[in-house]
Amino acid sequence: QVQLVESGGGSVQAGGSLRLSCAVYGSTYSTYCMGWFRQAPGKEREGVAVIDSDGWTNYVDFVKGRFTISQDNNKQTLYLQMNSLEFEDTAMYYCAADYLTYCNNGGDNLWYNPPKYWGQGTQVTVSS
Repeated sequence: QVQLVESGGGSVQAGGSLRLSCAVYGSTYSTYCMGWFRQAPGKEREGVAVIDSDGWTNYVDFVKGRFTISQDNNKQTLYLQMNSLEFEDTAMYYCAADYLTYCNNGGDNLWYNPPKYWGQGTQVTVSS
């Protein structure tokens, strides 16, 4: 059973930076799409960034140039480097993964299908 465990959230002032981490346990798949979602109070959950097993990445427009998704060489930890944080980035951030699939490189959605595996979330709070 795959488990995803996030860490690295916290409080920061606008313009600051945070790096989120997601440790992956129990995965033996070589093909996958992994990424980050976020959900602010009263808002729908939204995809933020994805990376697949080939290292291909994609981002939603509102984080391009500010956020960077990456993974370690062993592909057991996923990262989200968040720079130039804005008040609107305040949300619970979730790590997610789907296996035996790549990320969606041709449509509006970052994923072909809703990911099967989710972490418990880590809170990011940006003060203005």
